[in-house]
Amino acid sequence: MSIKRNLILAVESSCDETSVAVVEDGTTVHSNIVASQIKSHMRFGGVVPEIASRHHVEQITQCIEEAMTEASVSYKELSAVAVTQGPGLVGALLIGVNAAKAVAYAHQLPLIAVDHMAGHIYANRLIKPLVFPLIALVVSGGHTELVYMKEDGDYTIIGETRDDAAGEAYDKIGRVLGLAYPGGKKIDEMAQLGEDTYHFPRAMMKEDNYDFSFSGLKSSFINTVHNANQKGEPLNDINLATSFQASVIEVLVSKTLRAAKEFKVKQLLLAGGVAANKGLRDTLTKVMAEELPDVELVIPPLAFCGDNAAMIGAAASIQYQKNQFTDYALNAKPGLTFN
Repeated sequence: MSIKRNLILAVESSCDETSVAVVEDGTTVHSNIVASQIKSHMRFGGVVPEIASRHHVEQITQCIEEAMTEASVSYKELSAVAVTQGPGLVGALLIGVNAAKAVAYAHQLPLIAVDHMAGHIYANRLIKPLVFPLIALVVSGGHTELVYMKEDGDYTIIGETRDDAAGEAYDKIGRVLGLAYPGGKKIDEMAQLGEDTYHFPRAMMKEDNYDFSFSGLKSSFINTVHNANQKGEPLNDINLATSFQASVIEVLVSKTLRAAKEFKVKQLLLAGGVAANKGLRDTLTKVMAEELPDVELVIPPLAFCGDNAAMIGAAASIQYQKNQFTDYALNAKPGLTFN
């Protein structure tokens, strides 16, 4: 008797990437189509919600067709349809939600609503099996969180940003330096070449919690640049980028390391768009090897750091196993948080 494959068609449209994937058993990616909108938003210096929604409308059907074709599967073979419910831009989310509902209804398939942040965490399951208990450092344009998990699908936020997310700070600093959007990658590249000569503040380092704050760092950076410009003093952009990144990484890594020790985890996951940052990846790898060599560090490849539907399929697989389905009343939840 053959066992039916757990084959999920996953849809992601929370921000400025339209993505559709076919994922088997939460671990095998048969297709992962990503239609990026970066060029459309670049001239505005950030994502414009209305433009993002229009692009999703234009791309979603084609992405679904491409994902199914590349995976070489039929709708009859699918086990379920999964979609990002939130958090994200409400207009963008609605395009994906309605497309997923249409496919599920047309082919009488179960529907699974997925938390975008859970997707980022489960992107790591596409690389290695998750070992519990674990902590995930989730760092993206909209979120900076430390999430403790004692088992699959169980999320406890033990620390989060009280103001700006790390990725948001990178984008703002990129604009101050005159870099094209998104500036995070360029800042990371510049940071490898300079020195921490400006010594920006490390917020909340001494406080007895796992929360983060990046608004003070952002303000300090902007004030440094503005004051120098007013006085006609020269600035070294390379060292500015290095000093900014050094502050972000020191705070992220020190708090993550302390949490991993206190919660006695077996595994540490890095997740989110900022997980692509070379400085963060290298520093976390070095510190974990020195301080917690018995804790496995899992860092996803660059393709699974940004928004993509494969990660949504990976997270949905766990919900499928637990029979956590939704109905056609499913709506977008832009402010969705872990329960």
